[in-house]
Amino acid sequence: MGQAIEERLAELGVSLPEAPAPAANYVPYVQIGDIVYVSGQISMNAEGMVCGKLGADMTVDEGAAAAKLCAIGLLAQARAACGGDLDRLVRVVKLTGFVNSTSDFTDQPQVINGASDFLAEALGDAGRHARSAVSAASLPFGVAVEIEGIFQIR
Repeated sequence: MGQAIEERLAELGVSLPEAPAPAANYVPYVQIGDIVYVSGQISMNAEGMVCGKLGADMTVDEGAAAAKLCAIGLLAQARAACGGDLDRLVRVVKLTGFVNSTSDFTDQPQVINGASDFLAEALGDAGRHARSAVSAASLPFGVAVEIEGIFQIR
């Protein structure tokens, strides 16, 4: 198994967690041909869920850090879809990011940049992707960010 992506993540100080099990009646990912659709990953770290509302009790930088956590979760699921060999990842195709934010908060793109910037840094051109960044009045468990992803694998 190749280790180039895992080594790059280690250089960035990132160790992927085990892919978390679904919290409800869904599967963590679905593979159709060489495309993998990964269910939404919430902002979570080793201490637990990162909760808050952008525009109320979280800064854009804190939101971007939460979005990066979602991207780490997405890569953990992609690694599981690749049978543990993340070097089978061809590219990130698209992200859809949901930001728990107040009705007057308009910096959702800057928040989701936390995920986009991380994936581009970790994966180079393979990490560049199409994207949506939208506001949500609330998210499960009060988390700050949830991001779903579409990946191409070999």
